[in-house]
Amino acid sequence: MSAEIETERLVLRPHRLSDFEAMAAMWAEPEVARFISGQPSTTEESWLRLQRYAGHWSLFGFGYWALIEKESGRYLGDGGFMESRRGFPPPFDAPEQGWAIAGWAQGKGYAREGCEAMLAWAEAHFRRRDFVCMIAPENTPSLKLAGRLGYREYARAEYRGAPVVLFRRA
Repeated sequence: MSAEIETERLVLRPHRLSDFEAMAAMWAEPEVARFISGQPSTTEESWLRLQRYAGHWSLFGFGYWALIEKESGRYLGDGGFMESRRGFPPPFDAPEQGWAIAGWAQGKGYAREGCEAMLAWAEAHFRRRDFVCMIAPENTPSLKLAGRLGYREYARAEYRGAPVVLFRRA
């Protein structure tokens, strides 16, 4: 079962079917998908992502939250932890953190605020501090955020034909 988290400006909560339109619109934005998949998601891909988010909580007891702006109630992104089994060397041996923020909400500190809350939850839930993440080397904002969150580069790899930087937080 998923947990709800509140910060000063955000509510991190389980995804709902009612989030689908806003989520699909966000994942259709070229600036959101640019460093993650390289191209905007189709409606079908976003629909399957929503199901994957819900299923992850059911199977593993952790997953991704919908990030909601408290003041407006507006959906602004996704973030959380996953068991990815990506299959590249070196393999991940810790929960993988990820985040994506809608274009309108980027540059306002929401990603950092949400990710810090996710990490506090994860440290208590997993009883560990070490987590991993994967970021495209051109994604300067996420690289900076990862550093602020305590992640340090430990390897470089290729994922789906593109270079990625692998980070670990200890």
